[in-house]
Amino acid sequence: MRCPKCLQQDTKVIDSRNLHEGDNVRRRRKCEVCEYRFTTYEKTEISLPSVLKRDGRTEDFNRHKIFSGLSKACQKRPITTSDIEKIIDDLEAYMVQSGLKDFPSENIGLFLMQTLNERDQAAYVRFASFYWNYDTVQSFINDLSKKTSELNNNKVSNVQIN
Repeated sequence: MRCPKCLQQDTKVIDSRNLHEGDNVRRRRKCEVCEYRFTTYEKTEISLPSVLKRDGRTEDFNRHKIFSGLSKACQKRPITTSDIEKIIDDLEAYMVQSGLKDFPSENIGLFLMQTLNERDQAAYVRFASFYWNYDTVQSFINDLSKKTSELNNNKVSNVQIN
């Protein structure tokens, strides 16, 4: 690892610690030349499936897009940025464990809605209004209780993966 101060390659690991349930490693390093100390982080690179859209197109999974949507839904709610990151980490693990090459976007939405429904009902309602894209408030109100009931009866572990 190159020293950020003097740019020499000769650095030594002083301390290593696992972070986030062993998925990440934090390393304290020391440059052997200038003795500058610095920290590096290692994260496992995961190959995620493509997202299969409703119209049949596929696109790369976009963590930033999910984060943005969840942040809007959770704004001024008791869900922190680290909670949102954890939700997305759980989603990625769910996608990888499916073994699918193309993961349906509908299952992503259902996973996120179920997670939000369990954590914060207001954030769930906000996210659902974006996800289902209603034209009128009345159609949203009419459909919300029906879909919430279906969601509660159809836990993510039971979501059908096509």
